[in-house]
Amino acid sequence: MKRFKLLKELFASFLGAISFYTIVPLRDSWLIDFRRIARWSPLVGLILGAILALMDYLLEQINCPRLLGSVLIVAFWLFLTGGLHLDGVMDTADGLAVMEPERRLEVMKDSRVGAFGVIACLIVLLLKIAALADLERGRGLALIGAAGWGRWGQVLAIALYPYLRVDGKGAFHKKSLQIPSDLILGLSCLLIAFCFVGWSGLILVVVGGVSSYLVGRWFFKQLGGHTGDTYGAVVEWTEALFLCFYSLIIHWT
Repeated sequence: MKRFKLLKELFASFLGAISFYTIVPLRDSWLIDFRRIARWSPLVGLILGAILALMDYLLEQINCPRLLGSVLIVAFWLFLTGGLHLDGVMDTADGLAVMEPERRLEVMKDSRVGAFGVIACLIVLLLKIAALADLERGRGLALIGAAGWGRWGQVLAIALYPYLRVDGKGAFHKKSLQIPSDLILGLSCLLIAFCFVGWSGLILVVVGGVSSYLVGRWFFKQLGGHTGDTYGAVVEWTEALFLCFYSLIIHWT
């Protein structure tokens, strides 16, 4: 009975992650729990990446030009997440553009988007499109890796660094995360996903792990901690850098 109750709670938490991180509609009658949903985000990322990889495969079957296909994939990627993380990119960029460090959090809280936010948004999208368009092979794996490791980078940032607001849209992630079990869960999902693809899998793990850590660390150095906005920014920038690094490595080999 206890085991069944635990499985029920885990499934409710996973549904909460699906509901929070994507635009996938769920039935109102389903039991949904938003506590500790961050632990599931890498798995959600792997699922999103698999959907994008399938889309890429179908576009290839109809001989869609690579650049056009890359634009369509990135657009669909944004649609699936409802722009949740890209909003964090824009707010964070506007905040970091302020010269006075004590005003950065205040600016990030403002819902209006400034010039630096728009520029950051365009750079992220262009980096993803360019990196995908340059990939001649391994595009499906790259999409799965980027979406998965981007979200593990978010979990890593939640675990390692202080949260800068008393409350806020990301505070419940920090309060509910259990270390090290929630970190290990996401990492295990990623390692299992890539352990059967040989050297390509090893490259995905190394590039993903390095990108995830460096992006979260960089934002910590700039702000002294993280917010809900920077959690989203970590996802998007890790995805973009992962695709760029992976594209370079594939090109060199």
